[in-house]
Amino acid sequence: MTTLNGEDLDLLEVYKNNPLLILFYNNQCLGCTGRAIPLAYQLSKTYPKLSVVAIHSTFGNQTITKQEILDIFTAKETPFPIFLDQHHKWFDAFKCEGTPHWILLNEKAQVFRSFYGSQENSQNRLYYAIEELLTNR
Repeated sequence: MTTLNGEDLDLLEVYKNNPLLILFYNNQCLGCTGRAIPLAYQLSKTYPKLSVVAIHSTFGNQTITKQEILDIFTAKETPFPIFLDQHHKWFDAFKCEGTPHWILLNEKAQVFRSFYGSQENSQNRLYYAIEELLTNR
């Protein structure tokens, strides 16, 4: 994983022993920028015991800059950590179906739930899964 400043990072090590919600997204995906990113921000505020991060996955010959990532935010800063997944390696490793795709990991870094989409049905399933995970800790 790479930070927006180009530094390599072991995401699972950084968030070890904490429940983690990962949003795989792409700036060119309207469902991602219009629904999933705002939802991830809301979830980070609603569930302070849940770490929330986003991972921008690139596909094909696509490239993305830090400024392009920041440009989707009104304040021009990220409301939660965002990382870069060059050539969609992590996207593939988690068997994501498309963007946006949510991966909810328990405190042992095991996949608790995996959801594709950002519409109401996916949002409801995500809320229920988070509640279940945090309640059973």
